[in-house]
Amino acid sequence: MNSTALAARLIDLLKAQKKTVTTVESCTGGLIAGAITAISGSSEVFETGFVTYSNAAKTALVGVPEALFPLHGAVSEEVASAMAEGALKTAGADIALSVTGIAGPTGGSAEKPVGMVCFGLSHGGKTLTRTRQFGNIGRDAVRAESVAYALKWAIDELSV
Repeated sequence: MNSTALAARLIDLLKAQKKTVTTVESCTGGLIAGAITAISGSSEVFETGFVTYSNAAKTALVGVPEALFPLHGAVSEEVASAMAEGALKTAGADIALSVTGIAGPTGGSAEKPVGMVCFGLSHGGKTLTRTRQFGNIGRDAVRAESVAYALKWAIDELSV
């Protein structure tokens, strides 16, 4: 299923459950929010999203503790978790999706290779995290795969 179809499915689920979603994105640069808002009627379930490309923006906009960056790095489940929790609180939404990763082609390391992306999903009093390694498939492909993965994960969580 492509991102447009996934976004439409997520919006249908959110409407049915009378819930709202927010996003906080780093490596995807707003593409998840873009996929959601590309669907007519998305304003019923989406009010705001955050693009927090720098560490300073992650802290300033959604309250990620500065201490997490030297401890774990910006691309970590700890930061993805803090991003999701902060966005949820700041936006006042029911569900928050976060993404932080290394889209490449530069920026990778042995510990955190190009294509590594960390996701956070906060809702219902809990925050879940996941890490995916998409591989060095190209910047656009890593970002597109990340968008689809985040949308699918939110759909799966809401369908439980």
